[in-house]
This record gives sequence, structure tokens and C-alpha cells, in this order.
Amino acid sequence: MQRSIFRKRRLASLRMFHLLLLLGLSLSLSLRSAAQEASRWETMKRDVCLFMANDMGRNGYYGQRDIARLMGDMADVLGPETIIAAGDVHHFSGVQSTSDPLWLTNYELIYDHPELMTEWSPILGNHEYRGNTQAVLDYAHVSRRWTMPARYYTRSYTDEATSVRVVFLDTTPLITKYRLDTAVYPDACKQDAEAQLQWLDRTLSEAKEDWVIVVGHHPVYADTGKDTSEREDMQHRLLPLFRKHGNVDVYACGHIHNFQHISPKDGTGADYVVNSAASLSRPKVSPIKGSVFTSGKPGFSVIEADKTSLVWYFVDAEGNILHSFARSKQARH
Repeated sequence: MQRSIFRKRRLASLRMFHLLLLLGLSLSLSLRSAAQEASRWETMKRDVCLFMANDMGRNGYYGQRDIARLMGDMADVLGPETIIAAGDVHHFSGVQSTSDPLWLTNYELIYDHPELMTEWSPILGNHEYRGNTQAVLDYAHVSRRWTMPARYYTRSYTDEATSVRVVFLDTTPLITKYRLDTAVYPDACKQDAEAQLQWLDRTLSEAKEDWVIVVGHHPVYADTGKDTSEREDMQHRLLPLFRKHGNVDVYACGHIHNFQHISPKDGTGADYVVNSAASLSRPKVSPIKGSVFTSGKPGFSVIEADKTSLVWYFVDAEGNILHSFARSKQARH
């Protein structure tokens, strides 16, 4: 009887020893993997760093929380100047007020990493226009990191003599179908689209920074099943200004929920980026004329710039760099 009890205790001790050994090995491998990731991300660093995320608001579900955690880990290494929130932070009907619980479940409690407690630069998406758009602007008075001064605005980021101008647009009122649908998008028709385009004209004419990025929620070019009228309206309103000034390096947007890099021969000299959803992506995507890269994976973008180059990275939910492209001074024409 005693021998049987001793044998059982010995087996239990061996099992515990093996379990602790496996846990220790797993922890060691995890720490080593994290160190390797940090080392790899270090190689991306340049003078100015920006993050871009969009189509986020899923209450932490569909991978949103995992991508938010990854953004925080990468921010700890790269130190972004700002996080561009390119619309549809709140699915599906926007928010009703600055105290709407969706601010907690879609944003505050999801993007809670210490390194994400930095400046966020948001714009309105079509889903924000389904709710109270003014509440999205007014949330800047509630949250220190939600720095949204207007429906459209511009900021310049400078470090180590490198300067990046980001122009933030309000694209929903630039698209006719939203302006006409007053039942679903009541604020869209109330906005002065021509005043915004005149402001964009002045802003681009005054932009003297090394790099110029224009951000809107809706694409100029994209493979998508959404109405072609959306892209046609964007092309009609933005491309003449891009051609006129010739200084836009990248137009970046969300809305389509997958990654696309398009470099059309349209006379603007710009690259066009569709940034994937930071939660639920649409995996079906195909190349179009001018496509350089497409992927249906969810994720976000990292933008790094120095005096001679601007590099754009597509990062998936596992931290893999799916695609990158570089702009150089010679590329601008």
C-alpha cells in the first residue's frame, strides 16, 4: 500500500517537473521570439514614423484586440508620431454622443497599450456619418489622445530635419450617393464640398515638406464590389488637384477592408494605398489596372520617412510585413 502511494507521488512529481520544464521552454521561446520581432522592427526605423488603422470598430472581436496589441508592441519599438484613424472607428451606426458606450468598447478599452496613449489623428468614415458626426469631433474634449480639430485638417511632423505633411480629408460629403441619402447619412449633404476642395487646393499649394500624404476614408482607385460612382466622384474631385500641384506622394484610404497598393499612370505621380481593416477584413480582392500588390488579410500600416525615402509597410495580424514600397526623391514627378 505504501509502495503504491509512493509510486503515485513519484509519477505526480515527474509530471509536474515535465510540465514546469515545458512551461519554462515555452516562456524562453516566447521571449526569444519577442526579442527577434523587436530586432526586426528596429530595422524599419527612420526619422518620422506614423501608424495608420481604419475600419476598426468591432468591440474587440474579429481580431481587433489582437491587432491592437500588436500595434502597441510595434509602437514600443518604433515610436509613432501619430496614429492615423482613417474612418469607421465605429461600426455600424456611428456614435450618438461623447458618452456613447461604443467609445469604450470600440476604442478606449481596445487600444489600451501604454504606447498607444499618444496622439491619434482621426477622420470621419461613412459609418460615422450614420450617427452623430459632431460627437466624433467633440470627443476631442473628452480624450486627450483623440486630437480631431475639424472635419478636415492638416498636420506636419518633423524630426531630424525630415518633414512629413499629412492632409486629412472628409470624403463622405465628396461622394454624391451619400449626399443624396439623407435618411441614412443626414449630415453629408450639409457639408460644403467645394469649400473643402478649395481648402485642399490651398493646402497643397503651401505644402513644402519633404513628403506629402493625403488621407481619406474612401478610395480613388480600388478593387471592390462597392458602387463605381464612389471612385468616379473621388477621381473627379481629387485628381485635378493632385495633377495641378504634383506633390502628393501617397493617397491612403480604408473602406474596402483589404490591402491594395496601386500605382496608376494617371499623371499625378502618386501611389495609392488601400489600408486593410484593423478587425474584420474582406479576403476577396483581385488586381486592377496599376495594381502592385493585394492581400485580403486584416492589419494596419506603418509609414517611415527620412530625408531621402518614404517607406510604406503593410503589416498583418501576426506582425508579418506582407508588402512594402519606397518613395524616393527621384520617384516624384
